[in-house]
Amino acid sequence: MKNSEQTSTVPQRAYAAENPYMQLAIEEARKGIYAGDGGPFGSVVVKEGKIIATGHNCVLSHNDPTCHGEVSAIRNAGAALGTHDLSGCDIYTTGEPCPMCLCACMWANIGKIYYGCTIEDNTAIGFRDSRFDELLGGRKKVESYLVELDREACLALFEEYNNIKTRKLY
Repeated sequence: MKNSEQTSTVPQRAYAAENPYMQLAIEEARKGIYAGDGGPFGSVVVKEGKIIATGHNCVLSHNDPTCHGEVSAIRNAGAALGTHDLSGCDIYTTGEPCPMCLCACMWANIGKIYYGCTIEDNTAIGFRDSRFDELLGGRKKVESYLVELDREACLALFEEYNNIKTRKLY
């Protein structure tokens, strides 16, 4: 059931990412939050400059705690390419991946992760990513795998999400 502030119509926004793939990740995230699917996490899988698949967080709509934006995009990319091996692909995602999504990207052989908001930003809007990161020892060993990109635009997305008063935290 969708709450009264959520609608299938996505309102206009006053911000944009500089990178076109991150912009598409933002649009995917917005589509999901206004449909009531889950948090502000959208992802795009790209191979050789071609968009292979998109995905957004569907934890709430699918009642699936593993259906994060990155996992959704990886599943869609595997289906689109007809393989479990996403070697040669990169992923663009609105929030720095949680430990589960980070490992899913590695398991899928994603070459590089470009993210907008940080783990700390995820925590600031009510998600538990930093707690799990601390339990698993942080990010030092994977710093070169992760590239921050278009943080300001993704912070605007997170603020937009945070202003939906009846959003459901999980």
